[in-house]
Amino acid sequence: DRAEIRRLMDNSTYTFVVEVPPRLEADTLTGRSAPLQINVDATAVAYAGIGASYIQDIVAGETAAFLRQRGVAREAPVELVDRVLFNPNLDTVGFNAVMEVIKNITILTMILVGAAVIRERERGTIEHLLVMPIGPGEIVAAKMWANGTAVLLATAISLQVITQVLPAGVVGGSIPLFLAGVVVYVFAVGALGIVLATVASSMPQFGLLAIPVFVIMILLSGGMTPFENMPPILQYIMCAVPSTHFVKFAQSVMFRGAGLDLVWR
Repeated sequence: DRAEIRRLMDNSTYTFVVEVPPRLEADTLTGRSAPLQINVDATAVAYAGIGASYIQDIVAGETAAFLRQRGVAREAPVELVDRVLFNPNLDTVGFNAVMEVIKNITILTMILVGAAVIRERERGTIEHLLVMPIGPGEIVAAKMWANGTAVLLATAISLQVITQVLPAGVVGGSIPLFLAGVVVYVFAVGALGIVLATVASSMPQFGLLAIPVFVIMILLSGGMTPFENMPPILQYIMCAVPSTHFVKFAQSVMFRGAGLDLVWR
């Protein structure tokens, strides 16, 4: 239903929605103008323009084939009108900047939290912590809290620079809501860093383990490449990775202006 288009695109259910007017077939056969409207979510700026042009080619080709089958040998009287949502100018600077912030959150959190645990083991102080009247959960929480706070402050400063330096309108959502999501994401990635730190016995080993993990998280989470273009089995696998959900959350909040009622899931 036409009334559902805005909500479904806010939820990033669809990237492209083609609105077909009533009496399209009759108007086409009689030579009257039959405009089709393409709604494009340009937060996926890497393929919004390409996808719209593909849709235009598909519609033009199908219309021409239809007219030939009906014996109508003339140019297809169909006009395509694009409506580009959230990023009308197809600008890449602001969107790439936010994706770079997400990438650095992932790398810094995993490295800092994991390195904090590895350094304790290399210096022999992890045993001192374990014999103190505190539990392992409190040790882990301290490592996450200290390093996560530094990452959160750096993120807030970076977003302030982006909103002040880059053209207005790039970041149209709630920065406090985004930072609240960063807190949850830092916890998830920090936990992953601690898992890797418990497997590795030294800092070089931790680095070799961490590099492929965060490279996969960055490349396949939807921030660098279109998530929908990946094979279905890979999409299911990446749904178990926290960066996939955080990228979707960040795009909805920062670019579409979505509120907590849409992104809490």
